[in-house]
Amino acid sequence: MDYEYAPLRLPPNVDRVTAAAQLAIQAEFSGWELARVQLFRDGTRQVVLRRRLANGSPQPGLSY
Repeated sequence: MDYEYAPLRLPPNVDRVTAAAQLAIQAEFSGWELARVQLFRDGTRQVVLRRRLANGSPQPGLSY
């Protein structure tokens, strides 16, 4: 399977509940799933989302 990946960096002022809500919206409406999360000492989160590549049908991108 081929995937496309989208890295995101969430600032330290975004709490866990807000981050989860944002990622859930992306998953539901754009087909993204969580591939990896890194939490840094300063509170910044590095998130990598992925979704399967669809042949021939364009998929919506990330909305910030």
